[in-house]
Amino acid sequence: MTFADRVIQFNEQLTYTGEPLPPGIRILNPFKEHPQVMGIVDTFYHKYYNDNNQRHIILGINPGRFGGGLTGIPFTDPKRLMAECHIPYEGKISHEPSSVFVYEVINAFGGPETFYNKIYINSPCPLGFTSIDDKGREKNYNYYDSKELTKAVYQFMIENIRKQIALGVNTDKCFCFGTGKNETFLKKLNEEYRFFGEIIALEHPRFIMQYKTKSKQFYIDKYLEAFEGI
Repeated sequence: MTFADRVIQFNEQLTYTGEPLPPGIRILNPFKEHPQVMGIVDTFYHKYYNDNNQRHIILGINPGRFGGGLTGIPFTDPKRLMAECHIPYEGKISHEPSSVFVYEVINAFGGPETFYNKIYINSPCPLGFTSIDDKGREKNYNYYDSKELTKAVYQFMIENIRKQIALGVNTDKCFCFGTGKNETFLKKLNEEYRFFGEIIALEHPRFIMQYKTKSKQFYIDKYLEAFEGI
């Protein structure tokens, strides 16, 4: 089996097996919710990962509704899937700011083929979460947004980090999207379980696009510097 085959198999079997979620929180599982997703996943991973090369991992937080939650590809919204990866998509065309930044980094790195030959992106929790706000609108929810949710999904995350390492991931270093709660959580987890030699935190793409767009090139350069030598 190639790296691609292992990732596809991993996504196919993804079902939430943790403790019951807090009231008002639901699981976002694109691999079960959207009929076209597994076809996209098959095409994407066979295009970029159809080998047995080891890769370094970037761990985000958990999938959002407008990126990986629709395509099944982390930090890849439908627009980037079609324009950057040249993979067909039918359905809701969404725009995820994080995906915009990630693909600017990918292109600065040398393009999708070069980037994905070295790096695999996912999350400590490969399934997402949503909540309903006071006006009845569905919103993204992060695993750390409540202590109750973190506790409920804790063992599920540990299990899935192990499974992702087994795909063919180098463990000398792990890159982390988020220099706040995600970094704190992952470093504490790593102290206990020693998944990786070190965790290198980078500002989250969403944070950069929302608050630091004028300094975007600085963060692209910071990412590229962090990836040097892998």
